[in-house]
Amino acid sequence: MSDTRLFRSLRIYNYRVWAAGALVSNVGTWMQRVAQDWLVLTVLTDHNASAVGITMALQFGPQLLLLPLTGYAADHVDRRRLIMLTQALLGLLALGLGLVTVSGVVTLWQVYAFALGLGCVSAFDAPARQTFVNDLVGEQYLSNAVALNSTSFNAARMVGPAVAGLLIAAVGTGWVFLINAISFATVLGSLCLLRVQELHAAARPPRKAGDLTGGFRYVWRRRDLMAMLLMLFLIGTFGFNFPIYISTMSVSVFHGDAGQYGLLTSCLAVGSVIGALLAARRERPRVRLLCFATLSFGIFCAAAAFAPNEYLFAAALTVIGLSALTFMTAATALMQLSTEPSMRGRIMALRIAVTMGGTPIGAPIVGWIADQAGPRWAMAVGAAAGIVAATIGGWLVLQARRARDRGE
Repeated sequence: MSDTRLFRSLRIYNYRVWAAGALVSNVGTWMQRVAQDWLVLTVLTDHNASAVGITMALQFGPQLLLLPLTGYAADHVDRRRLIMLTQALLGLLALGLGLVTVSGVVTLWQVYAFALGLGCVSAFDAPARQTFVNDLVGEQYLSNAVALNSTSFNAARMVGPAVAGLLIAAVGTGWVFLINAISFATVLGSLCLLRVQELHAAARPPRKAGDLTGGFRYVWRRRDLMAMLLMLFLIGTFGFNFPIYISTMSVSVFHGDAGQYGLLTSCLAVGSVIGALLAARRERPRVRLLCFATLSFGIFCAAAAFAPNEYLFAAALTVIGLSALTFMTAATALMQLSTEPSMRGRIMALRIAVTMGGTPIGAPIVGWIADQAGPRWAMAVGAAAGIVAATIGGWLVLQARRARDRGE
């Protein structure tokens, strides 16, 4: 497939404008994530991984708790206007955290409060943005656009943490938060520049009783969606605790500084970018890809847990990033393409909630294991999650094969 096909969604004006603004904002977002974790781990506590886990739980827990409302909003509210509101609020929260940090009055409970605020706003922002991609490009380019979105997000993950590490060492964490606040202006600007008349927005479903729980009933009737959500829950809850894995391995095992932490996080992103570019070449992902990706994730999490030095750890992180991104893009595309358009907002909200909403369960557990038994044992939890998810993926492959044999 040529490079033209690889980046085919960029032929569309609205997607080009959106992607440019999102890339800048994504860099700022990743800078803030690294700065926030480093602030909690090394400034506000004495290398307390449990505190990092609590911060993650507060930031991602609202994805699950607010699920009925967030999915409903993504399906029934004008997505462009909803995203403009959420992005503005996220920028204000980043500004507030930056100001209290720069002024030197920041405390752990304040970071917890800002993390909870970010989580509540992001719970509405994430499903709206994911379904907004279809509004930008239509059905024909959806799979490619989802993959390119992941490429942008993970290219930012490659750049943002490395820049954050340098800035933290040079001027401190507070300025990182302030820079992120400014970056939200690019997304707001891109949303204002869109050609609204060229959007592919589907007709919003009529409001009726039971709409808030309609996504649950829809998934309950679909074994394939149930299996994918279970895989997402396992990987999201016990596997995607990278801030804990990388920060504790960097500080406690390899005795590194903020620069090393940022670079290791960027290594994870290198693999993610490779995975996203490979995903962009696929017309439509297959179910068996979910199985292979989760199996690879589990194997290389185990390899990272046993890594004797930071170089082999970084190499394992690269493959983990590739595997994780391959799984996430394939699951997202499969779920969107196999779901009725009127249900996509609620199904994407459910996907995000299952993936991120398990963090309040998994992150404190993984953080506690890192504190009590060491970071290597914490990474072993991620490895086990990958292996179990791959087993469920194998069952899903068998079900798909039997359905083909029956001609369904």
